[in-house]
Amino acid sequence: MPKVTYIEYNGTEHVVDVPVGTSVMRGAVDNNIPGIDADCGGECACATCHVYIEPEWFAKTGARSSQEESMLSFAAVTQDNSRLSCQIEMTAELDGLVLRMPEGQH
Repeated sequence: MPKVTYIEYNGTEHVVDVPVGTSVMRGAVDNNIPGIDADCGGECACATCHVYIEPEWFAKTGARSSQEESMLSFAAVTQDNSRLSCQIEMTAELDGLVLRMPEGQH
């Protein structure tokens, strides 16, 4: 099963298995990863699953939709590598994905 490394703002790392076809957000929620609240349940209707994708992985996660862009406008401290983790579907190619949580999410 593919692995994702979630890194909290304080540097604490959590490496978990995320099934193919599952959102990266769902992988965090199912494994009680701090910093990903997922208030909307993965419907791209909030920004509580905001993450920073490590640069070498960003292109592999796909393009942001217009709805995701809109929701990111509500997130604090967005960067060029900001994504909503609910919008990233886990694939075998994403095995080893590394992402970080923003400071305000903990």
